[in-house]
This record gives sequence, C-alpha cells and structure tokens, in this order.
Amino acid sequence: VILVFPSLLLAIVVVAIIGPGLFNAMIAVAVVTLPGYVRLARASALVELNRDYVSATRAMGASMPRLMFDTVLPNCMAPLIVHATLGFSTAVLDAAALGFLGLGAQPPTPEWGTMLSSSLQYYQRAWWVLAFPGIAILVTVLAFNLFGDGLRDALDPKLKR
Repeated sequence: VILVFPSLLLAIVVVAIIGPGLFNAMIAVAVVTLPGYVRLARASALVELNRDYVSATRAMGASMPRLMFDTVLPNCMAPLIVHATLGFSTAVLDAAALGFLGLGAQPPTPEWGTMLSSSLQYYQRAWWVLAFPGIAILVTVLAFNLFGDGLRDALDPKLKR
C-alpha cells in the first residue's frame, strides 16, 4: 500500500508528523524508500531460491544460514546495489523538495532546497543565486543516475551477452 503513493508525498506526511529539520527529513526519506528495497530484496531472493544451484546446494546438506548467506545473498546483491545508487538521486530530489517547502533543513543550515526557497525573491536581480543550487542538484542527480546505469551494466550478467 505504501508503494502506491509518491515518495515525496509520504515524506511530507512523515515530516509533518515528526517535525521539520534536516535529521527528520533524512529519516522521512529513508522510511519512505525502504519498502522499495524490501520488495526488491524479497523478489530477488524468491527468484534465486527457485534456481537449480540452490536446490543442488540444499541437496548437498548445506545449512540454512550457509544457503542464505553464501548461495542466495551474493546473487541478490547486484539488483539491490543498482537500485540503491539510482535511489540516491531520488533521495537528493526529495530532500531538496522538503527543504524548499520548509520541512527540511532550517535556515542557518545550508541545504540546496532551502537555498532555492530563500533565493526566489532575488531571481530577477541576481539569477545566479537561484541557478547555482539548482545546477548543483541537477549535476548530483545526473551523476548518481549515470553511476547507477554504469553499475547496472557492469553487474547485470544478462547485459553481457
């Protein structure tokens, strides 16, 4: 049910409940994105558990912890790592949006969304005050996305064929 709602909307609700602040905003972003990782980990584990090598390891008498940590978990890590790197860009955007709305870092603390919000009144006279935090967000999100794409290309065995 949580995955139905946009992450920013849920993060706003969580921050509205626990109060504004940088730490609370980061907790809200983490809580909101956690169900996606849990769902991906479960799906990857279920796929791996039905593979022949897991059945062979089980038939050889491997214990459940060995089966879990030595056989299944290493093969489930690639999608989780790729999802995490791509999820960092969403976390940066959500944190900046919360800061822009006044629910993230409070004014003496520097944060890109707060900088964008406080510089809106100066955009006609000093456009660079608004542009540079936006460019920083853009470059960071683009870097995380490109890193995630490269990592997916390196870790996904299906793409190597």
